[in-house]
Amino acid sequence: MKPNKFLTTFLIWRIRHVSTRNFLIVISGVVGLIGGIAAVTLKSTVHYIQYLLRNFRSDFSDYLYLIYPAIGILITALVADRILKEKLGHGITNILYAISKKSSILGRTKMYSRMITSAITVGFGGSVGLEAPIVVTGSAIGSNIGRWMHLSYRQRTLMIGCGAAAAISGIFNSPVAGVIFSIEVILTDVTVAAFIPLLIASVIGALVSMLTLGSDVLFSFNLQDPFEASDFPFYLLLGAFCGLASVYFTRVTLYTEALAMKVKSKTWRALLGGLGLGVIIFIFHPIYGEGYDSITTILNGNPEQLLEDSFLLKDLDSTLYLILFALGVLLIKPVATGLTIGAGGNGGIFAPSLFIGAITGYIYSQSVNTLGFGKELSISNFTLVGMCGVMSGVMHAPLTAIFLIAEITSGYTLFLPLMLVSAVALSTSRYFEQYSFYTGKLIKAGDLIQHDKDRQVLSLIKIEKLIETDLLTIEPDKKLEDLVALVRMSKRNIFPVVNTENELQGIITLDDIRDIMFDPNSQKSVIVETLMHKPPATVSPEDGMAEVMNKFERTGAWNLPVISEQGYLGIVSKSRIFNAYRTKLKRQNKE
Repeated sequence: MKPNKFLTTFLIWRIRHVSTRNFLIVISGVVGLIGGIAAVTLKSTVHYIQYLLRNFRSDFSDYLYLIYPAIGILITALVADRILKEKLGHGITNILYAISKKSSILGRTKMYSRMITSAITVGFGGSVGLEAPIVVTGSAIGSNIGRWMHLSYRQRTLMIGCGAAAAISGIFNSPVAGVIFSIEVILTDVTVAAFIPLLIASVIGALVSMLTLGSDVLFSFNLQDPFEASDFPFYLLLGAFCGLASVYFTRVTLYTEALAMKVKSKTWRALLGGLGLGVIIFIFHPIYGEGYDSITTILNGNPEQLLEDSFLLKDLDSTLYLILFALGVLLIKPVATGLTIGAGGNGGIFAPSLFIGAITGYIYSQSVNTLGFGKELSISNFTLVGMCGVMSGVMHAPLTAIFLIAEITSGYTLFLPLMLVSAVALSTSRYFEQYSFYTGKLIKAGDLIQHDKDRQVLSLIKIEKLIETDLLTIEPDKKLEDLVALVRMSKRNIFPVVNTENELQGIITLDDIRDIMFDPNSQKSVIVETLMHKPPATVSPEDGMAEVMNKFERTGAWNLPVISEQGYLGIVSKSRIFNAYRTKLKRQNKE
């Protein structure tokens, strides 16, 4: 039996014997299983590449780190451009765009392309994380399984959320954080009915990780110091610092990425960006790769190891030098992340935000202890809480940050400071950056609309499909008798006046000529140009539907001409937009 025929037979059987609700639960389990396997595969591949590079011994081993990132980014750029034919960019931003503008359809190649490219980038030292690529992979798996199973738009979107939850759960072994991440970042309009599939996908993703890797997850830590209520004022101030650090990270990363993109040649961009990153890593070695090893080093009470791993600064051993070195790492990390992505590498800002948070928490607590305020702060606790704060500020996902750190530490001892720092950091960040790292560009471009049902539905309507082209046009130098002849043939009461170059000159309606159209003298003497009037506004095919509706509201018109670079295209009417809106709304409610 052919695959398509088998699938059709299966779907018919499913409709007859399995309810949609139960079927979604089964499919969410499948998505969770495949997403978990993908997460394990990516983690193992990256760790193996890094193991090979670190154990390559020669007289110039240290200096090879100057070129490792360039090699990785160049290979990534070539693979993406020549083989995969994909533009990489920010993965989670692409997911949100697909949900908003592409009916939750992600390309089939995304089920493996981001795994391949991110493994090469991060394996060779790219200063980004694996989380966003694996979330794209899991989401693409969910989207495509949803398409194969003929699921509706809402059901496909739910499967995207299941894939994302499984990916985060599998890569961190944190099922609760996986579900919350999916709800907070991917599925902003989630309903209670979606919880069961999300929970199942996330649990299965974590089980796959536990059964295959055991405790070998990206990052984990067992709390050593207790939480002290007297530290609350210090945590409050840490939250503000984390908020400022998240704003710095967001702006510098995006600026550096845009700067790198100005190099038009993809090959030169990869080489120059990769070599620049290599120089940064040579000076500040903790920036190499995701940075989880450096975080673990700090948490285990060995921050001086950060200096020892640096090729140029390994002989400096005082606490002051260590704090200054960590500050240098904090300031240069966003540049390294922006260079990695802008030069053509693939990865996300999930891990960099955690890294920046850890460094922020370490600098803060170590400085307080060094200055001697009569209070000895727990460096490991403040490092962990700092991770939560910066992640919350960058991603605008406070619950994800809180539960991720809670699960990573295998307990809820730090729950109160995590909540406080997350809230303060998010509030501070939002004062400077209204939108998150993922959604900022999309919302400003009108490609993502959150928490506004009317605008969401309007954004799905394309102006090109609503243009009415059955209106009869007339040239401005024609006479009234020519226009009357068109009136007899036309079923419409609007007549665009267009010159020989297809440029709109004006509009004539039946109301404009009703008093003179049957006067023989007027028919022979009146020129069309004297009867027309300028439209109150015009519409471009590139205009968003929200902008078009604003023009209708502002002018009070019911019909507006559509103009492009090629000239007059037709008319768009408010009534036809309303009909399209009702159709879309009914379809979404039905789904």
